[in-house]
Amino acid sequence: MHEIILPTFGLYAHTAMMIYIIIGLAIFSILLTKRLALVPGQTQSLIELVISAFAGMVDENMGHKGRKYFPLVMTLAVLIFASNVMGLIPGFLPPTANLNATAGLALVVFFATHIIGFKEHGVKYLKHFVGPVWWMFPIMIPIEIIGHLARPLSLSLRLFGNMMGHEQIVMVLLILMPVAYPLLAISTVMGVLVVFLQTFIFSLLTMLYIASALEEAH
Repeated sequence: MHEIILPTFGLYAHTAMMIYIIIGLAIFSILLTKRLALVPGQTQSLIELVISAFAGMVDENMGHKGRKYFPLVMTLAVLIFASNVMGLIPGFLPPTANLNATAGLALVVFFATHIIGFKEHGVKYLKHFVGPVWWMFPIMIPIEIIGHLARPLSLSLRLFGNMMGHEQIVMVLLILMPVAYPLLAISTVMGVLVVFLQTFIFSLLTMLYIASALEEAH
């Protein structure tokens, strides 16, 4: 049973942490929008730099049609990044180290992808599942369905596995302290890399999945 230093109000620790993160991000966003300036300070400059970088990724991977779905991708990226970072702070834990949380995020991407596909193409979106040659549809439809169902599975397990793995390593090293102090320092550095890398991978795959739904079926 995981514990955190904040009150959980009878909820699971991962659930409580996710709620705290969402509330924290909402408050931060409100305060930030009230302090926007024509000449940005350090915090605003950093945030604008990150947003510009993500906007460039969206344009590169999703095309001009994908720009209107940038808020969805950016929201998921910020939420996942904030959740991952909690694993680096003593007394907290990353909600993304729980399969329920990562599965929920993956399902958001899964349903959003197909909703966007039908929104952009209507019933013609179903052509994505038929394949390039119409007479191959008995083979292609099951393959495409399995492929699409595998997406949320791979998204959730990849994020969960990496974050849970890092948490387990840190717990073992803490038990072996102070002998394992150098290894703990190395693990912390690796943890920082995992936080950024897993956020990037989840965001990139989200862009690619939505981009595939935006494409015209042939």
